Amino acid sequence: MPERNVLGEELATCSTDPRTGFTRGGCCGTHPNDRGRHELCAVMTDEFLSFSKEQGNDLVTPRPELEFPGLDPGDRWCLCLGRWIEALEATQAKRLPETTVPPVVLKATNEAVLESVDLETLESHSYDA
Repeated sequence: MPERNVLGEELATCSTDPRTGFTRGGCCGTHPNDRGRHELCAVMTDEFLSFSKEQGNDLVTPRPELEFPGLDPGDRWCLCLGRWIEALEATQAKRLPETTVPPVVLKATNEAVLESVDLETLESHSYDA
């Protein structure tokens, strides 16, 4: 059975260039070995890439041994759900500008994300709007 997105539809591809997802299949699917929950498809921004690096997760530097090309602003990527929530909470606490939260591609974000973030919040940060 195909996985569903947060809108209740079949999960769309997040990105094949760069190839994303826990299994690098292009989709933000669930996987039993994915402790980071790479289920949220987001469009990278300068602000988020800087924030993530400050948190100890450098998403800019290529890591070929992990099939990781390094990301640029505008790239779509299946993010660790926890990192997106961290950025959201930092902006809500006014520690960081709102632009730190990368926009979410709802059609390519797994419905499993709804266990942690409500649809209204995702929609307010939607790239699809």
